[in-house]
Amino acid sequence: MENITVFAIVLPVHIAAALISPVLFTARAWRSWNGRDPARGMLRWLPHVVDTVLFGAGLALAVMIRQNPLEHSWLMAKLVALLCYIVAGHVAVRRARQRGFIFGAWLLALAIITYIYAVAFTMRVNPLN
Repeated sequence: MENITVFAIVLPVHIAAALISPVLFTARAWRSWNGRDPARGMLRWLPHVVDTVLFGAGLALAVMIRQNPLEHSWLMAKLVALLCYIVAGHVAVRRARQRGFIFGAWLLALAIITYIYAVAFTMRVNPLN
């Protein structure tokens, strides 16, 4: 397959996973907020599968468009923000015990993911270059 055809397949997968991930995170945070196990049933494994697909597709896109995070600050900003999102999400779902901390960590994580979306939308890259 040509690189552009693969790009046209991987990009929608990446976007879909990027939209599904915070929804699943919110479901887990909601369960934590209510004092229930945040990782029951499909919420035990599905968020990890979606996040793995998201990261893998993002990595594949970066390779396809030849973007190195050490050379392109926008990509490094997304990766650093991703690490912050993971930490805030972990606090919201697993570490925080009081509702105020759960809510604050959840809100912070959503603010971070909004930042990641903003960077993605402002740094559109033409795969034909």
